[in-house]
Parts: sequence; C-alpha cells; structure tokens
Amino acid sequence: MDFVAARRLGSRGLPAYHGRMKRHVLAIAAIILLALAGILAWFAWPDTAKLPVEAVAGTRPDITAPRVQTIPTVKVAKVVGWPAGTTPKAADGLKVAAFAEGLDHPRWLYRLPNGDVLVAETNSPPREGGGIQGWIMRLLMGRAGAGVPSANRITLLRDANGDGVAEQRSVFMTGLNSPFGMALLDGQLYIANTDALVRVPYRDGQTRINAKPETVVKLNPGGNHWARNVIASADGKTLFVSVGSSSNIAENGMEAEKYRANILQVWPDGHWRIYGAGLRNPVGMAINPVTGNPWTVVNERDMLGSDLAPDYLTQVEFGDHFGWPWYYWGGYRDDRVEPRNTALQEYSKRPDYALGPHVAALGLAFSGDVKLGGRFGSGAFVGEHGSWNRKPVSGYKVVYVPFAASGYPVAGAKPVDVLTGFLTADGDAMGRPVGVIGDKAGALLVADDVGNRVWRVSPAGTVATR
Repeated sequence: MDFVAARRLGSRGLPAYHGRMKRHVLAIAAIILLALAGILAWFAWPDTAKLPVEAVAGTRPDITAPRVQTIPTVKVAKVVGWPAGTTPKAADGLKVAAFAEGLDHPRWLYRLPNGDVLVAETNSPPREGGGIQGWIMRLLMGRAGAGVPSANRITLLRDANGDGVAEQRSVFMTGLNSPFGMALLDGQLYIANTDALVRVPYRDGQTRINAKPETVVKLNPGGNHWARNVIASADGKTLFVSVGSSSNIAENGMEAEKYRANILQVWPDGHWRIYGAGLRNPVGMAINPVTGNPWTVVNERDMLGSDLAPDYLTQVEFGDHFGWPWYYWGGYRDDRVEPRNTALQEYSKRPDYALGPHVAALGLAFSGDVKLGGRFGSGAFVGEHGSWNRKPVSGYKVVYVPFAASGYPVAGAKPVDVLTGFLTADGDAMGRPVGVIGDKAGALLVADDVGNRVWRVSPAGTVATR
C-alpha cells in the first residue's frame, strides 16, 4: 500500500485494512493446508479393500457401508505389453493361443454367418472437460494404454483352413466414429458408433464394405462412457442398443444424462423406446439362450471405496430400472446424489448376479455360442477389463458364471476364472480383456485391447477343425 492510500485510510482505517488482509491470508493458508492434507492423505492412505473380491460377488454379495472418497483411490495397472512367446493362462482343461496379432486397440468382436470375425479397432473420441475429474481420466487413460487415438476401423479376420489362427485379414470398414458393437439383421450390418447407430447392406462372404453408412438413430455422445453396443433381439425384429452414462453419478445434472444409462430398443424403421434404465454403463449384451431375454454386464459407480459398488450381470426386461444414479444393488441409497428420488427406491430392480467391485465388466457371451464343454457347459463368460478405483486391483481376466437349467445364475456360485495371467508379478498389465465371443468351432475369442491381440481359448487336447 502506498503513502497516498495510507493517508486516505487514516489512522482508524489502517487497523481495519490490516485486519481484513490478515483474515484473507489466514483463509488462503487454511485452504492450501487442507488441499495439501488431502493430497498427502490420498498418497499415504488410499482406500484399501477390506473384503476379497469374491465376497462382493455372486447372487448374495456382501454390501458393506460406503467409504465415500472426495479424492479417488487411483490404482491402475501400467501397460507393458506381451513379451515375445508369452500368453495369458487358461484354466485347467483349456488352452490359449493367439488368433490374431498386431491389431490397433481391438475392443469388440462379432462373428459373421460364414465364420469370419469382425473386430472393431477403436477407442474413445478426444475427451473434453477439465477439472480434477478430467485430469484423472486423462492420467488413467495414459497409464492404462487407452490414450491412443481411435483407428475408427473394422477389420475382418478369416481362419480359412480351420487351424485356429486367422491367416487372412482385410480392412472391412473405415471412416467410422469410435465404432463398437456390430449386429446383422435382415441383410443389414448395424454398427454402433459413439454418436449414432448406422447400417450398411451386407452380403455373406464380403471382405470389404464401401457403402456410405445410413444413420438409423442418433445417440448422445460425450462424457466418460463412449462405447455403444448393439445386438439383435431373439425374434429378429428389433435391436437393443446400450448407451452408458456421461458421468459417475450425474454430477453434471440429469439433463446431461438424457437417454443415457439406458438400453434402447430400436426398430429398423428408426423408431425407438427406452427398454431398460438406471444402468450406469451397460456394455456387453447377449441373448440368454434359455429365457430369450437380453442380459447385460454393467459397470457400477466409483468413489464409494474399494469394496463398493459391485459391477453386475443381469437380465433386463422392458420397463426395468436399476436405480442409477440414486441407488445401487437394488435399493442402497447413494447419499451423494441430490436431489433425492425416494419414490424410486422400492422399484429399483436388484441385479441377478454381482461380479465384484470395480472389475470393469465389459464382454459377455453365453454357452451355446461358446462351446468349451464340461464345467463351462451352461453359463456366461465375462471379459473384465480391470479396475482403476480399487486397491488392490480387481478384474484383468475372463470369468465364467455358472447358470442353472432355469436360465439364471446358480445360487451361491462364485465366478470361475477362465483366462488369467494378464498381470505381471509386479502388477503391470501385459494385456486387458474386453469383448468375448465364440468362433465357428465354439472356441472362446477374447479381444485384448492394449495387448493388440485376439486370444483363442479351446479345450486342451483338441485340434482346430474346419
């Protein structure tokens, strides 16, 4: 403060001025100390799981009290890639080998009627948004090997001689926008871009499509969850399209979540309706061969602690609401979400099967499509991409959920490991599984997005056949 300003304040004004300055300095210092304390607490004491993953899995998971995080626990496996000659580890009685290598971030798979396999080489569109959440997401994507630009391409893989290796490869489609799910219906191939469901005519045996895609339904893009999936209904008359939320718990308001956190039912003429709601991020979808209804795997919310909330596998019927963002696991209230929606609590559907906290369940395929036999003869295969908000990490494997003859998971059964070994002894990731399907011989194909491979799992002792 200069001399002229001091004279204007006068002798009575100076103490008041200095008092205000002192309070300002103290307030700023307190904010800085609180921020530093929070950062130190984050690095020194991240939330550590008190339960094993298996305790929070099954038809009756252990749902404990939430441990709300302001600054999230961040524990994600650093991607190092596969050393030459190495593979994941298959369960006893199974074997694994590379079906295709040298791909560019392969995320999703689809088998055509002639046995050719389509693989979506894709990734998130450029992410927008700042703040701590945006910074964390960019940090995680880089460390987890997910920060590469999207190839925006679908590649065709063909195993013509039936030896379990795709010896033919061709670029099937380009010019797409973060494509993910693919499905055939009435001679049309539908592709779920991040911002629209599109389609092109398809003839069996085609190795490339040059037709300009026709938009069927526009989808709301942006936010945290970009992947859109599509499957045909059991009766072949409609399609189911999954659209994840744009945020963790609608922290940007529900208007930003319009037609998000939903599974949509779409007719070929372009009209549609919300089929199931309250699903934070439903990605993998498949038709249950017993019930004929769509099932999905869902990524649940973050920052409730390392033991909550469980990702899940569930049947979805028309009109179902699974509670997001207000409730999880069939009615447990998330106190962070305002305004509350008390009327929804009793109508929030409880999922059929918990897969464990933060496993990032993405891929889904049923036995029948996959024919591994024996103890894997009746159930669902789930690709778990792996956690970022849990210590220690969870997921990073493919698991199997046993089903009863009724077409529902066996009560009391826990997930069975099918394909593991994606992590090194030091906790780095050589790969991360995403989409899972059966090939023409019934072997399990697994898309490994950061390993840039598609793995093939088959019964040990068998040989591939045409």
